Amino acid sequence: MTIQKITPFLWFENQAEEAANFYCNIFKNSKVTGVSPMIVTFELEGMKFTALNGGPRYKFTEAISFVVTCESQEEVDYYWNKLTSDGGQESMCAWLKDKYGLSWQIVPTALIELIGDPNRDKANRAMQALLKMKKIVIADLVKAFDGK
Repeated sequence: MTIQKITPFLWFENQAEEAANFYCNIFKNSKVTGVSPMIVTFELEGMKFTALNGGPRYKFTEAISFVVTCESQEEVDYYWNKLTSDGGQESMCAWLKDKYGLSWQIVPTALIELIGDPNRDKANRAMQALLKMKKIVIADLVKAFDGK
Protein backbone atom coordinates (compact mmCIF):
# COMPACT_ATOMS: atom_id res chain seq x y z
CA MET A 1 0.00 0.00 0.00
CA THR A 2 1.35 3.41 -0.98
CA ILE A 3 0.72 6.30 1.37
CA GLN A 4 -0.02 9.62 -0.31
CA LYS A 5 2.58 12.03 1.03
CA ILE A 6 0.87 15.26 -0.08
CA THR A 7 -2.89 15.83 0.14
CA PRO A 8 -4.61 18.81 -1.52
CA PHE A 9 -6.44 20.83 1.14
CA LEU A 10 -9.33 22.86 -0.27
CA TRP A 11 -10.87 25.79 1.61
CA PHE A 12 -14.60 26.35 1.10
CA GLU A 13 -16.81 28.93 2.77
CA ASN A 14 -19.31 26.36 4.09
CA GLN A 15 -19.87 23.90 1.23
CA ALA A 16 -17.11 21.32 1.85
CA GLU A 17 -19.44 18.32 1.96
CA GLU A 18 -21.53 19.57 -0.97
CA ALA A 19 -18.37 20.10 -3.04
CA ALA A 20 -16.92 16.70 -2.10
CA ASN A 21 -20.16 15.04 -3.20
CA PHE A 22 -20.18 17.09 -6.42
CA TYR A 23 -16.66 15.94 -7.31
CA CYS A 24 -17.31 12.33 -6.28
CA ASN A 25 -20.34 12.25 -8.58
CA ILE A 26 -18.20 13.37 -11.51
CA PHE A 27 -15.13 11.18 -11.13
CA LYS A 28 -15.30 7.40 -11.19
CA ASN A 29 -13.61 5.45 -8.40
CA SER A 30 -14.37 8.26 -5.96
CA LYS A 31 -15.90 8.43 -2.50
CA VAL A 32 -16.37 10.59 0.57
CA THR A 33 -14.33 8.98 3.34
CA GLY A 34 -15.13 11.19 6.33
CA VAL A 35 -17.42 14.03 7.36
CA SER A 36 -17.30 16.34 10.37
CA PRO A 37 -18.72 19.84 10.78
CA MET A 38 -15.38 21.40 9.72
CA ILE A 39 -13.57 18.79 7.61
CA VAL A 40 -14.60 16.45 4.80
CA THR A 41 -12.18 13.88 3.41
CA PHE A 42 -12.69 12.29 0.02
CA GLU A 43 -10.92 10.46 -2.77
CA LEU A 44 -11.04 11.13 -6.50
CA GLU A 45 -9.59 8.37 -8.67
CA GLY A 46 -7.60 7.14 -5.67
CA MET A 47 -6.18 10.56 -4.76
CA LYS A 48 -7.02 11.84 -1.27
CA PHE A 49 -8.36 15.34 -0.68
CA THR A 50 -9.40 17.30 2.39
CA ALA A 51 -12.07 20.00 2.26
CA LEU A 52 -12.51 22.60 5.00
CA ASN A 53 -15.53 24.68 5.92
CA GLY A 54 -13.29 27.65 6.67
CA GLY A 55 -15.54 30.64 6.15
CA PRO A 56 -15.42 33.44 3.59
CA ARG A 57 -11.88 34.71 4.22
CA TYR A 58 -10.08 32.94 1.33
CA LYS A 59 -11.19 32.20 -2.23
CA PHE A 60 -9.75 29.99 -4.94
CA THR A 61 -7.64 31.59 -7.67
CA GLU A 62 -6.21 30.34 -10.94
CA ALA A 63 -2.83 30.12 -9.20
CA ILE A 64 -3.80 26.54 -8.30
CA SER A 65 -5.62 24.17 -10.63
CA PHE A 66 -6.14 20.48 -11.25
CA VAL A 67 -5.40 18.92 -14.63
CA VAL A 68 -7.67 16.14 -15.87
CA THR A 69 -5.97 14.11 -18.61
CA CYS A 70 -8.43 12.74 -21.17
CA GLU A 71 -8.01 10.07 -23.83
CA SER A 72 -10.91 11.07 -26.11
CA GLN A 73 -13.19 13.93 -27.12
CA GLU A 74 -16.02 12.16 -25.33
CA GLU A 75 -14.04 12.27 -22.10
CA VAL A 76 -13.11 15.94 -22.62
CA ASP A 77 -16.78 16.79 -23.21
CA TYR A 78 -17.90 14.82 -20.15
CA TYR A 79 -15.55 16.51 -17.68
CA TRP A 80 -15.97 19.94 -19.27
CA ASN A 81 -19.76 19.76 -19.11
CA LYS A 82 -19.89 18.34 -15.59
CA LEU A 83 -17.40 20.77 -14.09
CA THR A 84 -18.95 23.85 -15.73
CA SER A 85 -22.51 22.84 -14.78
CA ASP A 86 -24.61 24.80 -12.29
CA GLY A 87 -22.66 28.04 -12.53
CA GLY A 88 -19.16 26.99 -13.56
CA GLN A 89 -17.32 29.23 -16.00
CA GLU A 90 -15.46 28.45 -19.19
CA SER A 91 -12.11 30.08 -19.73
CA MET A 92 -9.51 29.81 -22.49
CA CYS A 93 -7.12 27.03 -23.54
CA ALA A 94 -8.74 24.11 -21.67
CA TRP A 95 -9.24 26.06 -18.41
CA LEU A 96 -12.49 26.35 -16.48
CA LYS A 97 -13.74 27.19 -13.01
CA ASP A 98 -16.33 25.00 -11.34
CA LYS A 99 -19.27 26.44 -9.41
CA TYR A 100 -17.09 26.69 -6.28
CA GLY A 101 -14.42 28.72 -8.07
CA LEU A 102 -11.85 25.90 -8.25
CA SER A 103 -9.84 25.93 -11.50
CA TRP A 104 -9.45 22.86 -13.70
CA GLN A 105 -7.68 22.13 -16.96
CA ILE A 106 -9.32 19.48 -19.16
CA VAL A 107 -6.49 18.30 -21.39
CA PRO A 108 -6.65 15.59 -24.05
CA THR A 109 -3.48 13.54 -24.50
CA ALA A 110 -3.73 14.42 -28.21
CA LEU A 111 -2.94 18.05 -27.34
CA ILE A 112 0.32 17.08 -25.65
CA GLU A 113 1.28 14.89 -28.61
CA LEU A 114 0.45 17.52 -31.24
CA ILE A 115 2.15 20.50 -29.62
CA GLY A 116 5.13 18.31 -28.72
CA ASP A 117 5.63 17.06 -32.25
CA PRO A 118 9.20 17.46 -33.56
CA ASN A 119 7.84 19.21 -36.68
CA ARG A 120 7.70 22.70 -35.17
CA ASP A 121 5.53 24.13 -37.97
CA LYS A 122 2.84 21.52 -37.35
CA ALA A 123 3.16 21.86 -33.56
CA ASN A 124 2.89 25.65 -33.78
CA ARG A 125 -0.25 25.41 -35.93
CA ALA A 126 -1.83 23.18 -33.27
CA MET A 127 -0.76 25.66 -30.56
CA GLN A 128 -2.30 28.56 -32.46
CA ALA A 129 -5.57 26.61 -32.77
CA LEU A 130 -5.48 25.90 -29.02
CA LEU A 131 -5.10 29.59 -28.22
CA LYS A 132 -8.48 30.27 -29.90
CA MET A 133 -10.36 27.54 -28.01
CA LYS A 134 -12.09 27.33 -24.69
CA LYS A 135 -12.95 23.62 -24.49
CA ILE A 136 -10.46 21.63 -26.55
CA VAL A 137 -11.83 20.12 -29.74
CA ILE A 138 -9.37 17.43 -30.78
CA ALA A 139 -10.55 17.30 -34.42
CA ASP A 140 -9.89 21.04 -34.80
CA LEU A 141 -6.40 20.65 -33.33
CA VAL A 142 -5.65 17.84 -35.78
CA LYS A 143 -6.92 19.92 -38.73
CA ALA A 144 -4.67 22.81 -37.74
CA PHE A 145 -1.75 20.46 -37.18
CA ASP A 146 -2.26 19.00 -40.66
CA GLY A 147 -2.51 22.49 -42.19
CA LYS A 148 -6.16 22.19 -43.18
